Amino acid sequence: MADIARRTDHRYGNRPTMKDVAARAGVGLKTVSRVVNGEPGVTPDTERRVQEAIEALGFRRNDSARVLRKGRTATIGLVLEDLADPFYGPLSRAVEEVARAHGALLINGSSAEDPDREQELALALCARRVDGLIVIPAGDDHRYLEPEIRAGVATVFVDRPAGRIDADAVLSDSFGGARTGVAHLIAHGHRRIGFIGDRPRIHTGAERLRGYHAAMEDAGLPVKDDWVSLGSTHPERVGAAVRAMLTAPEPVTALFAGNNRVTVTAVRTLAGHASPVALVGFDDIELADLLGITVIAQDAAALGRTAAERLFRRLDGAGGAPERVVLGTTLIARGSGEIAPPTA
Repeated sequence: MADIARRTDHRYGNRPTMKDVAARAGVGLKTVSRVVNGEPGVTPDTERRVQEAIEALGFRRNDSARVLRKGRTATIGLVLEDLADPFYGPLSRAVEEVARAHGALLINGSSAEDPDREQELALALCARRVDGLIVIPAGDDHRYLEPEIRAGVATVFVDRPAGRIDADAVLSDSFGGARTGVAHLIAHGHRRIGFIGDRPRIHTGAERLRGYHAAMEDAGLPVKDDWVSLGSTHPERVGAAVRAMLTAPEPVTALFAGNNRVTVTAVRTLAGHASPVALVGFDDIELADLLGITVIAQDAAALGRTAAERLFRRLDGAGGAPERVVLGTTLIARGSGEIAPPTA
């Protein structure tokens, strides 16, 4: 009862301090600080006594005071491209987990693939004094962030690099992944391979197209103009591109889809085609394992985690020139990419 009463009193007025915890546990104040902040140098038995004292007193670390001492707000901003895209769910979750481990709150928003909206959102977050920004860019000119970066807002770009400024970036190997995926189709006998990708101004779209061309060149294969279609990932545009490639004078026998949204539309369109068409998609998609879709998989969670860890290293004082970290991709063969071309 005494412990319960004491917790209640502290909650509504006299909050317990580290000194209270130290007195109850019979240790020094520095030892309590080490336990609370997860620092080494405390024996298991001592840590147990401190944790028991913390629980008994209802002690909670005063993050507000700690933040004020460091001159931070303990918030970071995440500017996503499209909150509805399944790719960004694991990425956002990983950023949030790292932020939480550092005692920070994550605030995120979507640019809706609009460069102006991206700039508006990023600057709005800076106006609210976030300590750092993680940006998945929709635009290709990020000079608007230079004053914020000079003012101390740590900034890391993820999935795509910054445009027209030097900044830390964490990317997937879009070029290498696409090259591997197309080479996989070539290894299964395909010589007429179509590429359906995103807008060429987007870094990932351009890199995956470059990987496609590299794989075809490696194999000594030509690329016809009507085997490549770039643009919006809207289902109508992608569906029309698939049908056009399959009915061209020299129809393709295989397709490489440049991202998850393209892959989904390609699967739906190919379901109505008379004969099987090989398909490899960049990005894994939901139910791909059940549908037998071969993909080049990115690790979205690793992208988010790596970017967030880099951001907090900068916030903790890590210096040096901006760095570009490139994470590898993985070919997952499930059947669609292993369909042989027609014999006729």
